[in-house]
Amino acid sequence: MSRRILISGASIAGLTLAHWLSRRGFEPTVIERSSRLRAGGNGVDVRDQAIEVAERMGVMPRIRAAGADVVGMAFLDASGEPLARMDLRARGDEVEIMRADLAAILHATAERGVEYVFGDSIQSLRQDDDSVAVTFEHGSPRRFNLVVGADGIHSTVRRLAFGSETRFLRYLGHYFAFADADPALGENRWVTAYNEPGRMAGVYRSGNHTGAKANFMFNRREPLLYDHRDIDRHKDLLREAFTGLGWHVPALLDRALADPDLYVDSLAQVRMPSWSSGRIALVGDAAYCASPVSGCGARLAMVGAYRLAGELATADGDHEIAFRRYEDGFRNAVRRMQQVGPNLRLMIPKSRLGARIRNAIARSPLLDSPAGIERIMSPKNTDPLPDYDSRATTAC
Repeated sequence: MSRRILISGASIAGLTLAHWLSRRGFEPTVIERSSRLRAGGNGVDVRDQAIEVAERMGVMPRIRAAGADVVGMAFLDASGEPLARMDLRARGDEVEIMRADLAAILHATAERGVEYVFGDSIQSLRQDDDSVAVTFEHGSPRRFNLVVGADGIHSTVRRLAFGSETRFLRYLGHYFAFADADPALGENRWVTAYNEPGRMAGVYRSGNHTGAKANFMFNRREPLLYDHRDIDRHKDLLREAFTGLGWHVPALLDRALADPDLYVDSLAQVRMPSWSSGRIALVGDAAYCASPVSGCGARLAMVGAYRLAGELATADGDHEIAFRRYEDGFRNAVRRMQQVGPNLRLMIPKSRLGARIRNAIARSPLLDSPAGIERIMSPKNTDPLPDYDSRATTAC
């Protein structure tokens, strides 16, 4: 019976999984490379089934209270005049929240019955019939019944158990970055964006936060080969792509290059034939990243973690049965949510004509309704969410 479970990664997927495993009688340990919960990051959407999961966790009121309160997106010219505005308040019941705020809420509800180890990471995995032997960069070796990688698109667990990430990453032709920004450069409660062909720089300014976030995205036909943790290379990439642009881009770039939490990465998805190998499984971006432009990352992380914990409880800890049911029950939803649709073309037009077409779409009255917004947003998952509380809910 699999009770001791190591979770690699203390972000949305890992923290949601830790909550549900602890609630269902397992003994989760969460290990996180960072010395604390990660700050920074972009806004994420909690919508449809993720709302159901959050309500069952009892955290939805806190998520609503911490919502970003962004009402729309404006596309600007070089002088800062709006070319088009999209009012996003017709999106219905969903809540947009900063990634770090959501992680803090999930961590607060996943404290009891969960062991946390910050400032360390997995170095090796060796599994046998009964357990997985784990070594760490700093801590002493330990054994766990199961290991779950919830450690993001560049998952260490996935690399150790499944092989090089080049086998599973599908590059989407762009790079992106997030960093702190001067809130005076953006409009309160709006995302403001400036485009030149193949490039976009903008300011995300929440009504519920004193600060603001800069976001950058640029087109590149082929992915670059470099260490994704090489911050100096990240800065070079950003500097090369955005030096010389108009609007507030020089000020945004200077602030981003000085931000210790600057995040730069390729825009990519994770496509895997299987999310488990023996006693090791993956959840969230590690298994099925849909990319930030999908708007599905938080949903996939929260719903996937809820399903994985529920299947383990229903199977009385039998990981072979649980992992199979987890994948069989969730793969179709993942396929749908990995269909990015027109989002990239809207955000990063490749030509000035494309930008004019995008602006015309943004001004269309068709987007003034939930149905219109749904056409350009990520697909809604209409599959029923399993009620594991009506089944066996402990691992005992």
